Amino acid sequence: MFLIAPGQRAYLSRFLVASSAISIFLSSLFAPSASAKEVAPPEAIVIGQSAPFSGPSAQLGNDFNLGARTYFQMVNDNGGVNGRRIELRAKDDAYDPQRTVKNTTELIEEDHAVALFGYVGTTTSLAAVPLATAAGVALFAPVSGAEAFRRPFNRHVFTMRAGDREESEHITGQLSTTGINGIAIFYQDDAYGKDGLAAMSAAAAKRKIPLLATAAIPRHSTEVTPAAKALLDAKPHTVALISSYGSSAALIKEMRKNGFPGQFVSLSFVGGKPLADTLGTEASGVIISEVVPFPWSEATPLQREYAHAMKKAGVPGFSFGSMEGFLAAKTLVEGLRRAGHDVTRAKLIDALESMNQWDAGGLRVSFSPTDHTGSNFVEMTMIGSGGKFVH
Repeated sequence: MFLIAPGQRAYLSRFLVASSAISIFLSSLFAPSASAKEVAPPEAIVIGQSAPFSGPSAQLGNDFNLGARTYFQMVNDNGGVNGRRIELRAKDDAYDPQRTVKNTTELIEEDHAVALFGYVGTTTSLAAVPLATAAGVALFAPVSGAEAFRRPFNRHVFTMRAGDREESEHITGQLSTTGINGIAIFYQDDAYGKDGLAAMSAAAAKRKIPLLATAAIPRHSTEVTPAAKALLDAKPHTVALISSYGSSAALIKEMRKNGFPGQFVSLSFVGGKPLADTLGTEASGVIISEVVPFPWSEATPLQREYAHAMKKAGVPGFSFGSMEGFLAAKTLVEGLRRAGHDVTRAKLIDALESMNQWDAGGLRVSFSPTDHTGSNFVEMTMIGSGGKFVH
């Protein structure tokens, strides 16, 4: 079995059904796990994750982690990968890059992880890139659309989500058909927000959509009054959100309180479910671009597999974040399978690069020796009544 992530205990207690079956599930999550070397012993393949499991961005880390663990548990219950079970060791960085560096160093040097996986955030994930590169270990599926993870090419970085550019192009393509007077951008004042600002500004200019105003907010802050005033003064039809779910929700509430009649649209990193949960009754009508298939549909084999695994694990609440973690885990497992029984960091990278148009169940993933952008999938969703999503 595998370790529970820091902060996951409280998260699961909120969302898992209280029953004897779930008690068994939880006890399996909390069971201690064995140590591993770089070439892990036969009983375990160690995967390392640093992500926010506490603090204002905790739900992003917890959702991704839960989806990934659900898939890894399913694999372990069916004999593991090449006869070996997977152990996901997760460390809390609270969305702080200094803690990410410490966690990553431990995962590489002490836990001897075969891969680093599911880091959440641009600034935090970027802090891990030099360490991963120096150690020759893959940084797989960082939850960020920043261009820095795609260009210049780094053989140790594998992305599983469309970039901010692709999402911004998709959003502005939709907006350009509505005859809006212009767009305003609310962004987080860090690497994530600045990359998204550049991407959205360029996409708007390409579509000849005027950029009427921008307003920044420090990371972790929810003091949105100055930003809301600046954006309200510009009188845009649409405000694009490139910030965390806490600050985005605070801005939406403040602007609506002051009579803003327009549309809010966000990049996927906001976390659709966390944003809806934070907004409550004020969530209806917010549009979000998403980079994974709709979790509440069973139209494809991947969606059906996700729904079945989550229900079997006793997790009634689906989310885009857990779908992203599930898909990333499934793709990584395919790489581990191809790498063979005696997987090493180098063998895993070689194996991942052999995945050309691999079918994850209705969604194609491609890596090559010169391109590690696994997917460019984007679709639009909207929060409807009662916090339910429509697409």
